Amino acid sequence: MTDADAVPFDLASMRKQYRAEGLSESDLAATPVEQFARWFKQAATDGGLFEPNAMVVSTADAEGRPSSRTVLLKHFDERGFVFYTNYGSRKARDLAANAHVSLLFPWHPMARQVIVTGTAARTGRDETAAYFRTRPHGSQLGAWASTQSSVVGSRADLDAAYAGLAARYPEGEQVPVPPHWGGFRVTPRTVEFWQGRENRLHDRLRYVAEADGAWRVERLSP
Repeated sequence: MTDADAVPFDLASMRKQYRAEGLSESDLAATPVEQFARWFKQAATDGGLFEPNAMVVSTADAEGRPSSRTVLLKHFDERGFVFYTNYGSRKARDLAANAHVSLLFPWHPMARQVIVTGTAARTGRDETAAYFRTRPHGSQLGAWASTQSSVVGSRADLDAAYAGLAARYPEGEQVPVPPHWGGFRVTPRTVEFWQGRENRLHDRLRYVAEADGAWRVERLSP
């Protein structure tokens, strides 16, 4: 690397001192989904976050090669965490070969993270269709126009595909649900709540699913 290529910042000295209140075992809800709902409400209302439902989805293919990308959480309940995608995308192909997945909610302005590990399975077509109908018309067309994760010749090709669909399904006309598009529900095995603390002595409390359906809470070293 030449001097011209060097990073113009002293990365080693870039740090923030977290001074947030701590997270104790007595603060936690009975289930991780209840606790997630508490934190998500705070993130969505006064967390200073642009998209609080943005999460990093990490998958691995059949050979164990990992990949990550940011998607939007669209639903959560005691059954798990739901997002939608093209079933031909890299993430969907990975999940078809290896259902294990990790979700990361990086709520940096709040000095918080939530990390979910579990397994993913497709949602039913009725659930997918119900969600698809809530999407803006343009987003519905986009689900048809993009063959996600495949090589496209140019931006013009993508725009032309969209324009053709817009002519076929003008605003106000129902767009059919693409058969190659739908949801994944991640059933959690562990859910970690990470709260930044002073001197890097962070609080990390993790729910672990037991065989009987109960949840065990354990504290992790920072």
